[in-house]
Amino acid sequence: NETSLYQSNEVEKTLDFLKQKGHLYEQDGALWFRSTAFGDDKDRVVKKSSGEYTYLAPDIAYHRKKFDRGFNWLVNFLGPDHHGYITRLKAACQALGHNAGQIEVRIVQLTTLYRKGEPVRMSTRAGEFITLKELVQEVGSDATRCFFVMRKIESHLDFDLDLAKEKSQENPVFYLQYGHARIASLLKFADKKVNLSADTGLLGTDEEKDLIKRISEYPKVLMKAGETLEPYRLADYLRDLSASFHKFYSQHRIVTEDVSLTEARLLLADCARITLRNGLSLLGISQPESM
Repeated sequence: NETSLYQSNEVEKTLDFLKQKGHLYEQDGALWFRSTAFGDDKDRVVKKSSGEYTYLAPDIAYHRKKFDRGFNWLVNFLGPDHHGYITRLKAACQALGHNAGQIEVRIVQLTTLYRKGEPVRMSTRAGEFITLKELVQEVGSDATRCFFVMRKIESHLDFDLDLAKEKSQENPVFYLQYGHARIASLLKFADKKVNLSADTGLLGTDEEKDLIKRISEYPKVLMKAGETLEPYRLADYLRDLSASFHKFYSQHRIVTEDVSLTEARLLLADCARITLRNGLSLLGISQPESM
């Protein structure tokens, strides 16, 4: 909480630190940060002549506190009107003794909430807005997380409140969870332990090969999502994996009189379930076993 930075005197301590390093100077009664020394287009006021701090002062203290706590790579997500803030934050981190590459700033686009096809009107000036807490209370944390994570951060998000509450295949979170629940129900119906040494050589249909291919892509997708800070890649992958399983399920009987083939298909289904479970868990979305 920003208040804690003032209560612990971190803001003033940070300004004192920058003063000692020669990165602050006084002019016209105000205290200025010499950010042009680190690539900014102009120096920035950190303390007004009235004695008030600017937004930048506690922000620098916040980042200093993060570094002091042992973190060596900071990732910030700012709103679409904060492009100009990136350079001064990088300048601040360099003034604190770190390099510009130790802070990553991503710009996140706005979200529009829709109810019954109409945008929900919000105005911060009029005090009319829906908080994230209220959104979670209305549609649940699973749907909230899924809707926010399934878009690129640079893409505007239209959040359909009615769709988020639907129990249908059109609802992205329901679709993902249904895939996991369907496999769990299948394994329960089969009423037998998955044979890890089943003969997977029996799996030769197009749908089986496609599902195997999808499952094998999971590590690569996960690494790419992490490297690029783009969790939507994982959400996209899980949707494709679910679609691949549903196609396999609709085209082939899994539990048959052929014991060997049944064991092979149950093993394949369980691998898909484990992958879905792991992916949903990473996104903070629950993995129901029945729906």
